[in-house]
Amino acid sequence: MPKIPGVNHQDVVRALRKAGFRIVRQGKHTVMSDGSRILTIPRHNPVNAVTMGGIARDAGLSAEQFRALL
Repeated sequence: MPKIPGVNHQDVVRALRKAGFRIVRQGKHTVMSDGSRILTIPRHNPVNAVTMGGIARDAGLSAEQFRALL
C-alpha cells in the first residue's frame, strides 16, 4: 500500500473533487462517490499515511497521480 504522509483532510477532498468525486454526506467522516466507487475520508489532521494510501488506491489512483492532484 503506498504511503502519502501528512495530508490535511480538506486537501484530500479538494484533490478527489478534481478526480471526479462528489461529497455524498459529512459527519465525523466525509463520504464521497463518483457514481461507482464510495470513499470514506476521516476528518483528521493530518490523515494517517497508511489510511491515505488506501483511500488513493480505492479511488483508482496511484500515489503519484494523487500527489499531482494535490
